[in-house]
Amino acid sequence: MTTTKTFIYDGSFNGFLTAVFAGFEQKLPFADIQKERLAQNGLFSETETIFTNIELAKRVWNGIKNRSNIAIKNIYFSFLSGERNMEPLLYQYIRKIMGSKYVASDFSDACILKISQTAQKVHREKHRMEAFVRFQLTKDGIYFANIEPDFDVLPLISKHFKERYADQPWIIYDLKRNYGLYYDLHGVEIITMDLSNGFGNSIQKSAAMTNEEYDYQDLWNNYFKSTNIKSRINKKLHTQHIPKRYWKYLSEKKEAV
Repeated sequence: MTTTKTFIYDGSFNGFLTAVFAGFEQKLPFADIQKERLAQNGLFSETETIFTNIELAKRVWNGIKNRSNIAIKNIYFSFLSGERNMEPLLYQYIRKIMGSKYVASDFSDACILKISQTAQKVHREKHRMEAFVRFQLTKDGIYFANIEPDFDVLPLISKHFKERYADQPWIIYDLKRNYGLYYDLHGVEIITMDLSNGFGNSIQKSAAMTNEEYDYQDLWNNYFKSTNIKSRINKKLHTQHIPKRYWKYLSEKKEAV
């Protein structure tokens, strides 16, 4: 009877790459890689706890990078999807990439196709968040925005907002995953906050925001309505460009929400 090897890691990307290194070192054709908080032991599996090693993670990353630039993006984006059983699939994907630098575009392979499709979904979510994030000015002088993306895209949108809003402090907070990015005019750091008082609700008014912020939102909302030509409204096309699940972030959609 074949025993499956299960690697338990801390949930970080470097931890995952360290687990991949362990699998390659042990010459495993298959490895069940699981996050520590979600780990489930199989009946016929051997478990090994992986301790994140940055140097080993870099060796794996550089090895993949030397084989395929497309694979680098696909692996990282798919990892951030957080989809169930993604790590074992990524292990298979990396084994294929290390075997041939041309395999990354071989969509006849079910594993390659799945990873590519997943990466594309995360990529689309990244662009939507960059387009639909709306900041509100707090009384502390910090611009705040909350999001609830389908995937963990905060690491992917950090660079965009740091460059676009380099002259103002801001926080973008992922309510679903309970962590955020804080930019203090010098750098970006990861933070956690207690938003149980409703501070994280971008639609309802909060005492943490300035009155001027809501005056501006009302002004923008009125402008949006006044320039809207009802006879030219194409609801189907509109929702294709701005899906309804993003409306709660937009001040001009307050009444619709």
